[in-house]
Amino acid sequence: MLMLMLPNATYAGIKPIDALFTSTSAVCVTGLAVVDTGTFYTTFGQIIIVCLIQIGGIGIMTFTSYFSYFFRGGSSYENQLMLREMTNSEKIAEVFGTLKKILLLTFFIEFVGAVFIYTSLDSEMIPNFLDRAYFAGFHAVSAFCNAGFSTLSAGFYDIGFRFNYPLQIYLSFLIIMGGIGFPILFNFMTYFKHLIVNSIKSLGKNNFYVYKPWIINMNSRIVVITTMLLLITGTLAFFVLEYNNTLYEHDTFGKIVVSFFNAVTPRTAGFNNVDTTALTFATTMVIIFLMWVGASPGGTGGGIKTSTLAIATLNFFSLAKGKDRVEVFKREISDNTIKRAFATISLSLIVIGLAVFAITIFDRKIGLLEIAFECFSAYTTTGLSLGITAGLSSGSKAVLIICMFIGRVSMLTLLIAFFRQVKNLKYRYPTEEISIN
Repeated sequence: MLMLMLPNATYAGIKPIDALFTSTSAVCVTGLAVVDTGTFYTTFGQIIIVCLIQIGGIGIMTFTSYFSYFFRGGSSYENQLMLREMTNSEKIAEVFGTLKKILLLTFFIEFVGAVFIYTSLDSEMIPNFLDRAYFAGFHAVSAFCNAGFSTLSAGFYDIGFRFNYPLQIYLSFLIIMGGIGFPILFNFMTYFKHLIVNSIKSLGKNNFYVYKPWIINMNSRIVVITTMLLLITGTLAFFVLEYNNTLYEHDTFGKIVVSFFNAVTPRTAGFNNVDTTALTFATTMVIIFLMWVGASPGGTGGGIKTSTLAIATLNFFSLAKGKDRVEVFKREISDNTIKRAFATISLSLIVIGLAVFAITIFDRKIGLLEIAFECFSAYTTTGLSLGITAGLSSGSKAVLIICMFIGRVSMLTLLIAFFRQVKNLKYRYPTEEISIN
């Protein structure tokens, strides 16, 4: 906030509440903006924002833990155990190696994405080489980190970029790569490495036995399948509902690309290539649902996460079948995982509901749909808006700041931090059945 309030960061100065809102939105990789990023901030101000996005995208824990390892000459055993869980490492010794891989993989994907974005840009739209390179780098970081910040005043609905379908495809894949989660990316890298090694070993050898271990773990399978279903369903829904509305100006290929982009971007990225205020009510509800689900655990996005939705859905079917446990892929889901999933869902709706209630008090003239959309967007760190962000009162902005922070950190994490943990329970009470329906 203080850096954004420096004279060289903006052209005309900025209010403290707006600077705090922008910095929170950037660190929480949300993308909601109370001022136009491209015209309000100088290049220096935009660099501050993109640095905040990068730190927030990779994760505050990753940065602080990784650098404290060098500055403090190591790390405690307790911290390493915590980091092992965070990075999904098999061994404690692999923790800092995994953190290094996260940084290298992030910068590599963003660099490759920036190169592809650069190749898709029209030199007539951005004549200067350095301007095109800056544009490509800024949006590559913003897309991979699922931030949604853009230097374009109208986003990718800008007339010069609205029909740039290769650019929208590249951005979509950057968003998916960032949102799917580092553990999933590393898991598939290990799988393909094993596949290539086995293929090389089997060359020229008859009856070579190929060992197929359980490389693609349960988490990866659930996340990938859920992500695919959400992308396919979202694309079809947007294509059908907006065919004669916001998609009318595109050809058939363009309609498919724009529909796919709008199935990807609500998954906490927040870029727009259509006029969001012109969307039908049904489409708006679909986008709210996609925002609420969000990205995957360990990724750069927010939301309740794809795995949470999957676990809740599997539990529904398990109860309907009369089973006393949740099973999938010949594995049983732990009770603790199911409890965390439903706690995450309940807490998210409570926080969003309270945010909606608060903003209806501060800004009574704004419609309920617009407020609800804004609150879902803030909590899930998406950044899409129906155009009310800039006109909100200071009280409503403060509510959204808190909402973005809670959404990024997770309400369950905050509760765990505040309540003293029960170390052991050496007793059991008699079990009772409570009427639910």
